[in-house]
Amino acid sequence: MAIERETELYAPIKAHFTRLGYEVKAEVRGCDLVALRPADSKLVIVEMKKTFTLPLLLQGLERQRTGAEVWLAVERNRTKKGAHNQRFHELSSLCGRLKLGFMTVTFYKTKAPVIEIWRQPREGAAAPEPAVPINAEELRIAELPPEDGYTLKEGGRTRRGAKKLLQEFEARSGDYNVGGSSKRKLVTAYRERSIQCALALECGGPMSPKQVRDLTGIPNAASLLRDNYYGWFRRLQRGVYALTNEGSSGLAQFPEVTRTWAARFEWAAGRASGSEEHERSELR
Repeated sequence: MAIERETELYAPIKAHFTRLGYEVKAEVRGCDLVALRPADSKLVIVEMKKTFTLPLLLQGLERQRTGAEVWLAVERNRTKKGAHNQRFHELSSLCGRLKLGFMTVTFYKTKAPVIEIWRQPREGAAAPEPAVPINAEELRIAELPPEDGYTLKEGGRTRRGAKKLLQEFEARSGDYNVGGSSKRKLVTAYRERSIQCALALECGGPMSPKQVRDLTGIPNAASLLRDNYYGWFRRLQRGVYALTNEGSSGLAQFPEVTRTWAARFEWAAGRASGSEEHERSELR
């Protein structure tokens, strides 16, 4: 079954790396999928396209500058026999020479997607024949045994761009995007911090930057309010900011992020309220 958009590749590939113990997030600094394994700090980047193209190959080579393990992923469409982008053994050999991993995803109408690992991201590593599927209810994966890849521990194989990639990855509270997305607003770490500030102002009314910082825990809350990149904040007077109509709309536009932080703020507010009540009882 042919897919319509490359975003459809994201869910099965994310599930694959999640099963291997990775934390996965989409659209991190332009990468379709970034996975980080907490156990050993191993970093993986996956670039996805419906078909294998030269831009995809060049994109993979560019991502290698980060020092991460880089994979290319495309759909395996069973109806396109003989097409140049279906010559997977030759494409696998090419990826092997360039030290890129290569995987395909096959979709079915009534079955779960199947991921096939054609090449590990190391030179000359050929994949075995596809394994027997696990079961019909799970993603079925044919893969090589895990190989040690690049890690980004201090003093390791850190390369240009790796620090910023990890900072953006770790600054996000969850995976709110879909890999391969285009022409849609992404939830970046900066946008998430702006949502936190907007939520604080919506819940507590006009506040000073210090009050917003204390509630959200964002060290640079003052600069976010002052720069007002999205037009969500307005200055009422010196040292006091309020939420604009655009800010309220922004919260509604990203409901999943808003719900996540609203629950955390509610917990923090309850904790603060309990602390104040304890202090009053001590005085009595």
